[in-house]
Amino acid sequence: CYFQAADKYTAVFTRDAELLIRTPIKELAEQLDPEKFWQVHRGTLINVRQVVSARHDALGRVSLKLRDRAETVAVSRGYAHLFRQM
Repeated sequence: CYFQAADKYTAVFTRDAELLIRTPIKELAEQLDPEKFWQVHRGTLINVRQVVSARHDALGRVSLKLRDRAETVAVSRGYAHLFRQM
């Protein structure tokens, strides 16, 4: 579903589990298909197919609702333009 930087590790969030790997987000971004995985924050890569909706608040912040995860994922201002049409 998505990857998130966590200290010296990267947390991998799948439909059923949360795992830790040692590969940095920057390396993952270079290895993954950019059509399927978008960087939405300095420390977060998301599987675009998991995005159900993007919520925009009054301050311009964007958060993503995912298909297979209960939590929402924050989008930084630098990447908010990716979700303007949602």
